[in-house]
Amino acid sequence: MNLQFTQEELDFQKEVRDWIKENYPEDMRERYISAPNGHLTKEEQVQWQKSLYAKGWAGINWPAEYGGAAFTASQKYIYSKEMAAASAPGFLAFGVSMVAPVIMAFGSDEQKKKYLPKLASGEMIGCFSLSEPNAGSDAGSLSTFAEDKGDHYEITGGKNWITNGVEAGIAVVFAKTRKTDNHRGISAFIVETSSDGYEIIKVEDKLGIRGSSTTQVALDNVKVPKGNLLGEEEKGFRVAMSTLDGGRIGIAAQALGIAEAAFRYAKYYSKERVQFGHPISNLQAIQFILADMSTKIAAGRHFVTSSSYKKDQKKDYGLEAAQAKVFCSETAMWTATKAIQVCGGNGFTTEYPVERYFRDAKITEIYEGTSEVQRIVIATKELK
Repeated sequence: MNLQFTQEELDFQKEVRDWIKENYPEDMRERYISAPNGHLTKEEQVQWQKSLYAKGWAGINWPAEYGGAAFTASQKYIYSKEMAAASAPGFLAFGVSMVAPVIMAFGSDEQKKKYLPKLASGEMIGCFSLSEPNAGSDAGSLSTFAEDKGDHYEITGGKNWITNGVEAGIAVVFAKTRKTDNHRGISAFIVETSSDGYEIIKVEDKLGIRGSSTTQVALDNVKVPKGNLLGEEEKGFRVAMSTLDGGRIGIAAQALGIAEAAFRYAKYYSKERVQFGHPISNLQAIQFILADMSTKIAAGRHFVTSSSYKKDQKKDYGLEAAQAKVFCSETAMWTATKAIQVCGGNGFTTEYPVERYFRDAKITEIYEGTSEVQRIVIATKELK
């Protein structure tokens, strides 16, 4: 396995960088980055996604047959990293929606034909609804219940931490179809958010990724057609876990993008900031920080490249995905913290971007499975 990018992949990376630089709308960029509580409206998100669709980059996870871009895992990694470096919330809006991959992997032909082209075009935005107030890392303890009513299900419960919750037109909702005290009995459903009884009850005010909406949702006897069961009944836990494996590579790429952006700014600042008559980049203390940043980021690239390669080869990549996620997310947090240190008092102000990298990096250690959960996954796989 070659852990270096091929020339084709390097060309693709340059194409993504150049296109984002030329086309990312400045007014959207500012709202993503600095809006106090804001996120783009659904119409603005659709506008941006349609510009990606025109380029052929919106449906990164699925084949052209359903309107997708048919990216390899390696291309998705490059694309996701560059998007995250430009805007972590912007990446969240269009880079990590797990709805399309889960429909692609487990959906019926009808479900794929109905929803994937809409997700690719921006007509619909998706959200993934697994977590609950009392079911975070312990997904098996969820209490949302789907009652079989013969020709449909009725879902009742509540969901937390729903990325893209405000803008989403469809949600993949996990609910129990048989009451148990563990993960058995969980099923997955495609739920249209316009359905009666589906209600956003809170939009979270967050530390970071403030340009991306995160919501709490209540479901009160939401009717779901039998045809919207995703995969087999009571096999939903497998659907969730297999989707999270792939999502972890995406979050690792996001974290790496944030880390690279923080590193680039720290290098730039260290050359411009003069103290004691010289740029601070001449100081060995600063050089050692930059050297460690560079080394950790390089190691993170190998983790993500390796897990992406295994995914492309249809090999078991769960271990590498967990390793990539925990290492890159902690690298992002460490790098952003050190970037603030390099910038000193200036780095602590909102005038400089490193404080935003710091705030955006933190979530990568939490969602898609906390760093503690990743270590459990890694240890479990190694001990087998």
